[in-house]
Amino acid sequence: MAGLASVSSPLCTWLVAACMSVTCAQGHSGDSSPSLRRRKRSLLAKCNSSTISTFNVGGGSDGGLSGRFVSCFSGSSFQGLMSSCLAFEPCSHYYASNGLFCPSTNLNRKQRRLNRSSASGEAMAVAVQPAKEVVTKKKPGTKHRRVVVTGMGVVSPLGNDVDKFYNNLLEGVSGISQIESFDCSQFPTRIAGEVKDFSTDGLVAPKLSKRMDKFMLYMLTAGKKALVDGGITEDVMNDLDKTKCGVLIGSAMGGMKVFSDSIEALRISYRKMNPFCVPFATTNMGSAMLAMDLGWMGPNYSISTACATGNFCILSAANHIVRGEANVMLCGGSDAAIIPIGLGGFVACRALSEKNDEPTKASRPWDMSRDGFVMGEGSGVLLLEELEHAKARNANIYAEFLGGSFTCDAYHMTEPRPDGFGVILCIEKALAQSALCKEDINYINAHATSTPAGDLKEFQALMHCFGQNPDLRINSTKSMIGHLLGAAGAVEAIGVIQAIRSGWVHPNINLDNPDDGMDPNVLVGPKKERLDIRAALSNSFGFGGHNSSIIFAPYK
Repeated sequence: MAGLASVSSPLCTWLVAACMSVTCAQGHSGDSSPSLRRRKRSLLAKCNSSTISTFNVGGGSDGGLSGRFVSCFSGSSFQGLMSSCLAFEPCSHYYASNGLFCPSTNLNRKQRRLNRSSASGEAMAVAVQPAKEVVTKKKPGTKHRRVVVTGMGVVSPLGNDVDKFYNNLLEGVSGISQIESFDCSQFPTRIAGEVKDFSTDGLVAPKLSKRMDKFMLYMLTAGKKALVDGGITEDVMNDLDKTKCGVLIGSAMGGMKVFSDSIEALRISYRKMNPFCVPFATTNMGSAMLAMDLGWMGPNYSISTACATGNFCILSAANHIVRGEANVMLCGGSDAAIIPIGLGGFVACRALSEKNDEPTKASRPWDMSRDGFVMGEGSGVLLLEELEHAKARNANIYAEFLGGSFTCDAYHMTEPRPDGFGVILCIEKALAQSALCKEDINYINAHATSTPAGDLKEFQALMHCFGQNPDLRINSTKSMIGHLLGAAGAVEAIGVIQAIRSGWVHPNINLDNPDDGMDPNVLVGPKKERLDIRAALSNSFGFGGHNSSIIFAPYK
């Protein structure tokens, strides 16, 4: 009780006395006497309150806590609470304490007079007046910040330069071939979309190139190419506010090769393990290493949502810019899982195509003879920038990022939701966030991986949302590069932006016999097509039921 003597403010006195009146009520009956009730009503009537709250604690004849704490408030704000009056019934212990909560030695004359009156058995009213009016400052409204794409970098099975990559797509060139990086003769699937002619010269230090996992090397290379493409020269870099520059590049699989090699080394001795095996295996370290290299101190992390990773990172990075947390963001995805454990894992879950004799024809979204997806590898990185920031440095603006959305199927680890509701909801939320209607979208780069169930369910969802658009065109980049896992969304976003810039959309190759559930009239044919894109939507979905849709449009 000695500690309570230090409570000297009127508010503390009010709160502690109120609580103790409930606690000390153990020896009292659950109901007040009629005379006390009449006095209480008389006191409450004097309070011009709009709300009366009554709390009952315990009760009954079993000797438990029982009491009543009644308060009246003038309005519902904290200020109203502070200026309200409180009527309660002090217990005999409080009377006997002679003002235990604030000892008489510390009380002024008026407070001691109040204590004496309460000791006579009368209900006591405590009025607490705030010392100073509480003022709540409203956060000033922020001007809408637009997000634009000012640079792109790519590492892919169809080339490691943005223009070469997209020109190959327009020509219908396939990047699928027999796996060359390791002996896969014992696997039922022996084909993939491997990255060829890859070099880190001038972009990554030789020592790091020898130690890093390929997913990190692809990411660093694509990221730095995006900076060069975006005109971020050394002089521009020096002028940037690096606390407002961030990196958000994710990976679905992370450093599988580094981790797998370390497990093999551990069979001999832990001394043989790569000392960087843990940091270089984690998905966040690519973004971290790129930020260290650039000195960028803004938002920095990675997202891993399986094959939806790239889209998740792009939308999240754009949101940092919209909220004013960054002016510039490098974002996208990277994966390099074409190694024995990666190939074996997808074979074990029966997800891959086994058309080994005709690699270039194995990935065939929406075709009746599709039998699974083809693994790919690579990285795609976008340089996103706040519009006014980009204009201030005379940046070349490729397209505008309008918005997007995420949802979860909450249904199955690998199978799509039968009713397609998760995808439909994702698309509708993306449209709402972008302030667009369904008729505004006339180009869709679909997720379409070449799996029997996935292609059909996505197409049905797209028709549900956009089936009334007479000029809608849909294609799948995966027909030529395979499925790049966590990098897929970012690489396909680059394809979408290139379509906006060039006015050409790439073909769907291997679509010889569209599935019965498909409408071939909305699917791009075997040749590139001219299209004046109003707004383009790009879908990416991932194991676990992750759905993502992002929207780009020409900058106006």
